[in-house]
Amino acid sequence: MTTPDVGTDDGAGVTIRCQDNASVGVTFCDRFGFDADSVHYAVELRAPGLSARVNEVVAWICDSDLPAFLEELAADHRGWDGERCWRTDDRDLIVSAVFRSGGYVGLTWTLRPWPKDAGGWSASVTTWLEAGEQMSALAADVRYFLALSREASP
Repeated sequence: MTTPDVGTDDGAGVTIRCQDNASVGVTFCDRFGFDADSVHYAVELRAPGLSARVNEVVAWICDSDLPAFLEELAADHRGWDGERCWRTDDRDLIVSAVFRSGGYVGLTWTLRPWPKDAGGWSASVTTWLEAGEQMSALAADVRYFLALSREASP
């Protein structure tokens, strides 16, 4: 289930809650842009005993295809075999998707800041959503969140 937390510029965000356990979730928030070519935002993961945040995930406008990836998953609501993956160019956010019988999509959200640096860390949570309507809503919410970032850029 997704919740668009769209209010003032400083408070806009998207929260994804797991269908099976609402204490597991992902939040996109604190978006900003330095220029017309990129969108910067924070991603937070939470689960019982886990809280992780990357403050500056960068999506390049020409390659910002996370909404398209989510839309493709929603369009394939009857399912698929195997795992599908998407990642930012810097690989600090990775999303993998699997289809479960009964019409649910498992999205594993992995944060991995500084993936090539010694002492780096990673954290993952998996959210389960209904394959059709909830995935479509998530794709629309993420697309809107990233579009607001571009509008707010100087």
